[in-house]
Amino acid sequence: MKFRSMIKGIVSTMVGVSLLITSNFVPQPFQQVQAESGYDTNLGPVTAKDVIYQIITDRFYDGDTSNNIPDGFDSAYFDGTGSNLNHYQGGDWQGIIDKISYLKKMGITAVWITAPYENREAATISGNNSWVAYHGYHVRNYFAANEHFGTLNEFKELRDELHTNGIKLVIDFVTNHTSDTNTDGKLYEPDLLTNGEYAIGPDGKPYDANQDGIIENLVADPNNDSNGWFHHLGNRLDSETDIFSYRNKDLANLADFSHENSSVVSYLEKAVGFWTKLGIDGIRHDATLHMNPAYVRGLMDATNSIQTVTNFGEFFIGRPSDKYSEYISFPTRTGVNNLDFEFYNAATSTFGNFSTTMSDFGKMLLYTSTDYAYENQTVTFLDNHDVSRFGYIQQNQKPYHAALAVLLTSRGIPNIYYGTEQYINPGTSGNDAGRIFMQTSSDFDENTTAYKVIGTLSGLRQTNHAVAYGTTTILYSDDNVLVFERQFFDEYVVVAANRQPDHSYTISNIKTSLPTGKYEDILDGLLYGDSVTVADSNGSHVIDSLNLQGGEVDIWSYDMGNDSDGAPHVGDVINTMGRAGQKVYISGQRLGGNPTVSFGAVKALVLSANDTEIVAEVPEAATAGINDITVTNKEQKSNVFKYNVLSGDQNQMIFHVNAQTNYGENIYVVGSIPELGSWNPDNCTEAMHCPEYPNWYLPVSVPAGTTFKFKFIKKDAKGNVTWESSSNRVITSSSVSTGVVDTKVYMWSQN
Repeated sequence: MKFRSMIKGIVSTMVGVSLLITSNFVPQPFQQVQAESGYDTNLGPVTAKDVIYQIITDRFYDGDTSNNIPDGFDSAYFDGTGSNLNHYQGGDWQGIIDKISYLKKMGITAVWITAPYENREAATISGNNSWVAYHGYHVRNYFAANEHFGTLNEFKELRDELHTNGIKLVIDFVTNHTSDTNTDGKLYEPDLLTNGEYAIGPDGKPYDANQDGIIENLVADPNNDSNGWFHHLGNRLDSETDIFSYRNKDLANLADFSHENSSVVSYLEKAVGFWTKLGIDGIRHDATLHMNPAYVRGLMDATNSIQTVTNFGEFFIGRPSDKYSEYISFPTRTGVNNLDFEFYNAATSTFGNFSTTMSDFGKMLLYTSTDYAYENQTVTFLDNHDVSRFGYIQQNQKPYHAALAVLLTSRGIPNIYYGTEQYINPGTSGNDAGRIFMQTSSDFDENTTAYKVIGTLSGLRQTNHAVAYGTTTILYSDDNVLVFERQFFDEYVVVAANRQPDHSYTISNIKTSLPTGKYEDILDGLLYGDSVTVADSNGSHVIDSLNLQGGEVDIWSYDMGNDSDGAPHVGDVINTMGRAGQKVYISGQRLGGNPTVSFGAVKALVLSANDTEIVAEVPEAATAGINDITVTNKEQKSNVFKYNVLSGDQNQMIFHVNAQTNYGENIYVVGSIPELGSWNPDNCTEAMHCPEYPNWYLPVSVPAGTTFKFKFIKKDAKGNVTWESSSNRVITSSSVSTGVVDTKVYMWSQN
């Protein structure tokens, strides 16, 4: 039973064999878009040294009133006063440019903006209410700039102005869906020129190149889907919590792309590539919980082939969550890290509504440091556009500041939601209420305590490697006080925080790794902190007594400065998987001079090196699978960083098997290539889906044009493995970069 025919059997409303994708499907050819080359001068990927500032472009600042009501847009859906948050407010790329000085003084080193491409213009109307796609999550045309924000030329100007000021650019990107199926959900593109470029004029706007009277062309329509671009399984119900439903059903009526269709994969890779070539530094992927991980890995691989950028995504989970195991494994399966919803949930309950303790928060820092394979690349936050404003949940500035200080000194890449530094409180809960128009809600005050805390601690992340790359140790915790230590080799930061605004606490005999001596509070008393003395006590380094007044946060730092002696230290590598010829960015200390980078025993080409960063290429001779990256400098060798070398250009194979199972058993695929675990059941695929028992299927990322062997295995809840008794199967993947092979339905233990 083929993948599409199986889906057809589930959904009785789907009609016509034209919607099926079969194993001999040939992807529709396309010419690669040649966007203006800017990617060779980008600032490099976003790292744990950075502080991200998230901006909903329409809700920040109106720098150009001429684009508030583009041609053909119904002016009834423009507000501009901050009163009707369902409508456009006027924020644009020029507005961000106008506030770069404000951002830079705050210590912001990366900006995450709304998806830059054209979204649907039609409003969604329900009774007397109407909503427009100001948020950027209802794509209409990937290759045309959103005219509410500016032209493509103005996007490039934003990129250049940010980069000139040392600020990296992250764009939101949606490849899970188009827009509301009921409204239309159609996808368009500009005219295509004979040289393969899209028809975008000198003014940065699409034009009618073929003189047919229109400047755009229909690519796909979920309501007339003869080429099977969408899943057509309807909305996922709240009661449908299985992975199959999350990945294949519509999210809130949004037309769900079929990531198992080679034409869809090809088109979406082209779209992401178009913007990557414009010189961005990172991509935030929307709705990763709802996407096929095999597709996501291929998308990441295609992007890295253009330029290595930071990839993170919205794998939205609650706490506790039955999706936690999938959430923590998603980065190792795809190369795309997560927005840290576990951190968010813990921070909100600890510093927001006080429903959990500071000890609970400390435990979260410890178990996620173990559970997350790349904990320093997860993007941490107190709030964002999908949740209630932290300023509404916690309206007392003392615990508010404590939460902010802990965010900025914890593992991960901290993300500041626009207006956090101005204590934005919309007066009610909900993500929509929090999407205020900052221009009318704030005067961009550079003297707030929160603004100063962000600036000071952003500077600390830049100067002390322990904040960016260090381990986390809890030195003390109770219901209201947390003292934790970050350590990266011989560099240390200790943070002591009291969340209670009106109660003081005295703590004695705190053991620390800080060298003996006196340390001044990094915040210089901004949050009531003071200096501290670390003394020797029977061979241990101890803070004898610490008194924390209400809302106090102390931060003490010890770093090595510019010490260049000793072994190199690797703090992080971006990205964490890739194939031969792709760039890797190695961050740490003592990396300058003439370093040697090795993947296992194979030396890599070093493209550039300074004391804190090496750019190298994945070597052709590197063994596929997990490699130990090391740096050797001045005959001294660094610590090891685990890196996944892919077997080749990644495309998809959809495996099918008919298999009977006992309660608690699942079916997996294991095989001869690293992508299938190299015959190790512990490293096999995720569990296959079974929407129609006993027929199981799973899309898997595999190297293109490769012949390999595989088997299906069963695992029970205790991890016991049952192998097929038949001989190994042999199959060859598609030679097309975005190809998809849909296997026949195998019978368990039968060749």
